[in-house]
Amino acid sequence: MREGRIMRLPPRERILDAAEDLFFNSGIRRVTVDVIAAKAETTKAAVYRHFGSKENLIVEWIRIVTAQYAAIFDDLEKAHPGDPRAQLYGWAKHIADSLATTSHRGCPFINSIAELPDPNDPVRLLIEAHKKRQAQRVAVLCEGAGIPDPEAAAVEISFMLEGAQISTQNNSIPNAGEHVMRIISEILDRADRDKKKGSLKVVAKRAG
Repeated sequence: MREGRIMRLPPRERILDAAEDLFFNSGIRRVTVDVIAAKAETTKAAVYRHFGSKENLIVEWIRIVTAQYAAIFDDLEKAHPGDPRAQLYGWAKHIADSLATTSHRGCPFINSIAELPDPNDPVRLLIEAHKKRQAQRVAVLCEGAGIPDPEAAAVEISFMLEGAQISTQNNSIPNAGEHVMRIISEILDRADRDKKKGSLKVVAKRAG
């Protein structure tokens, strides 16, 4: 949340803006409705009037964040139409660049789901559905980029990116963003090697 803009927003947006900042930096369970209301410069009653409950506010926040992540893929598709390789590279770079910021708190979905032990929690279900859609989208891009075994490659990329965020949180691996870009480049290079092998086989077959 950008300081100084809070009072320029309508009440509902002020509450969402405050909740986003608090949930991301302090966790969804630790933050109380009173704290959200104070940061939004409104009342506790206003929070309940607009959202009904803290749980509903968390759900709305997660919906907004999942839409933001989906929009990154959409923007990459617009920036690199018909080039799944560039889109994959851009997705990895987006994550890598975020790791370098001093305010990096990790993945909001990983952080939130750690606080939700109930497998049927509506917030948890939203996060799980988002992660599945994201993995499927990465797999489609891997296939389009010509990476051998695209499903396995998508799993590898997902593990790598989420692991990089956790490693940055616990400060266990320095320069995680650089490692992310090296690994994604190696994964993308598999497509080039596979194409080269295919070309050599065609040449050998013709020569034979």
